[in-house]
Amino acid sequence: MVLVLSRGGFCPKDRRQAEGLLELHREMEVGYCRLVTISTDNITETNEYRSGVGAHWPFLSDTRRIVQKDLDVAEYTDPAHNPMIPHVIVLEPGLVIYKIYNGYWFFGRPTMEDLRQDLRTVTKKCRPDWDITTPELKAAWQQGRKELFYPYGKTYAQTIGEQDYGSVARRDSPGRPLALHADQPSVQRSNSTIVSGRAQQISTFP
Repeated sequence: MVLVLSRGGFCPKDRRQAEGLLELHREMEVGYCRLVTISTDNITETNEYRSGVGAHWPFLSDTRRIVQKDLDVAEYTDPAHNPMIPHVIVLEPGLVIYKIYNGYWFFGRPTMEDLRQDLRTVTKKCRPDWDITTPELKAAWQQGRKELFYPYGKTYAQTIGEQDYGSVARRDSPGRPLALHADQPSVQRSNSTIVSGRAQQISTFP
């Protein structure tokens, strides 16, 4: 998943970023990846923002600024709008944080090619059937071990339903995830690490 923490529809930089994500989102859909945008806009503004750029992925409206406060990402240099500092977070399955981009300055935000390469790395890392030409995978298929081949024999809904999205984590080193469960209101913050467990309280504009 790619999670975008947005300043809001009023910001021309955010609109330009969302326009760039349109084509990438079409690739993400066929690549079994998801894209979500969160802003502090109200529902009406969120609707206008989403429709104005022609987006088709979920936009979440956080008017209570739960994420902003939990993650301590208030853009204090803009008291008029009181938005979040824009970030883009690339997540592995299980909502493990792979990479974070700080987009306060526009060129701190990832290009579409940056995100494409991130998604390639994450997919290669987590899909055992990345290279089905290997003798091991050919043998596994012949032996009927089709669970190694994602998502063979399952609908998309079944595949998503089997995944555990109950926590968010960042791996500071291999094999050492820092987890934050969805029922915990606390926040872990370390350097550029930002995670929150209360996103379920945010209003959804599907």
